[in-house]
Amino acid sequence: MSQTRGKYDFCIGLVLAMSSSIFIGGSFILKKKGLLRLARKGSMRAGQGGHAYLKEWLWWAGLLSMGAGEVANFAAYAFAPATLVTPLGALSVLVSAILSSFFLNEKLNLHGKIGCLLSILGSTVMVIHAPQEEEVETLDEMSHKLGDPGFVVFATLVVIVSLILICVVGPRHGQTNILVYITICSVIGALSVSCVKGLGIAIKELFAGKPVLKHPLSWILLLSLTVCVSTQINYLNRALDIFNTSIVTPIYYVIFTTSVLTCSAILFKEWQHMAADDIIGTFSGFLTIIVGIFLLHAFKDVNFTLANLPLSLRKDDRAANGTLLSTYDNFNDDEESSACLGEMQSTESLSARRNGSLSAF
Repeated sequence: MSQTRGKYDFCIGLVLAMSSSIFIGGSFILKKKGLLRLARKGSMRAGQGGHAYLKEWLWWAGLLSMGAGEVANFAAYAFAPATLVTPLGALSVLVSAILSSFFLNEKLNLHGKIGCLLSILGSTVMVIHAPQEEEVETLDEMSHKLGDPGFVVFATLVVIVSLILICVVGPRHGQTNILVYITICSVIGALSVSCVKGLGIAIKELFAGKPVLKHPLSWILLLSLTVCVSTQINYLNRALDIFNTSIVTPIYYVIFTTSVLTCSAILFKEWQHMAADDIIGTFSGFLTIIVGIFLLHAFKDVNFTLANLPLSLRKDDRAANGTLLSTYDNFNDDEESSACLGEMQSTESLSARRNGSLSAF
C-alpha cells in the first residue's frame, strides 16, 4: 500500500512540475505580447517607467499564468523528490523558446533546436532514473530530518559562505565577477527548496485536519523561506542587471540545481538505496540538460540554420579538391599547370567571397 501511494505521489509531483514549466514558460510569451501591443499603440513602455501594461489584459494573463506555475511548482515539492522537480524547471526555458518562435517570430537557430532536443532527452532520462526519497509525511519527521548532524553542518556552511560572499566578496568583486551574485542566490536556493518541501508537508497535514498552525516548525519554515527568497531575488536581479541574461541563466541553473541536489541528498538520503545505473542515469540526464541549456543560450544570436550547412560543406569540399588538384598538376607540363593555377585562383577568390558572406552568419 505504501509503495502504491509512493508511486501515486510521484506521478502527481511529476505532472505538477511539468505543468509549472508550461505555465511559467507561457507567461513570458503572454507578457511580451501585451507589451508589444502597447508599443504599437504608442503607450509609454515599461523600460521607460510607464505602467500602461496594468491596463493590458494579455499582461495580466501572463502574470496569472506565472502565479499558477509557481503554485504548481510549490505543490510539486510536496509530492515528488526535489531531485526530480528542480531540474525539470529547465523545461520552462524550452517552452518559452519554442512558443517565442511561433508567436513572437523569434526564430530558433540550429544550436537552439539541438539544445531543446537535448534538454528534453535529459529531462526524460532524469524522470526515468529519479531517486525515491525516504518517506517524510509529518512535520515531526521533517523536524527530525532537519536536526540530522549532516544537514546541520551543510546548512551552517551555506550560511557562512553566503555571509562571506555578501559582506566581503560581493562589495569588492560583485560588479566584475559573474559567479559572486549567482553563487549567493544559488546556495541559498538550496535552503529555500528545503523550506518549500517542509511547508508542502505542512499544507498536506493541514488539509488532513491536523493542528499544523500550532507547530513551531511551520512558522520557522515560513520565516526562513521569506528570508531566503528575498535574498535570492535581490542578488539574482543584481546579476541580471550587470551581466548578459544569456550568460546568467545557464550558470544560475547549473549552480542552483547542483546545490539543490546536494542538499536533497543530505537531507532526505535519496541516493542510499539507488542502483548504480539509476545514479549514472540521473547524472547523465542532468549533464545533458546542462549542455542543452548552454547551446540554447550561448549561441542564440548566431544565425546558423540547416540552410547554411550545405554551403559550409561545399566550401570544405572545394578546399579539399583544390589541394588534390594542385598535387596532380605537379605531373603536368608548365602550360597545363598555368591553366590549372588560374582556375585554382578563381576558385580561391570565390571561396574568399563565400567566406565573407558566411561571416555575416
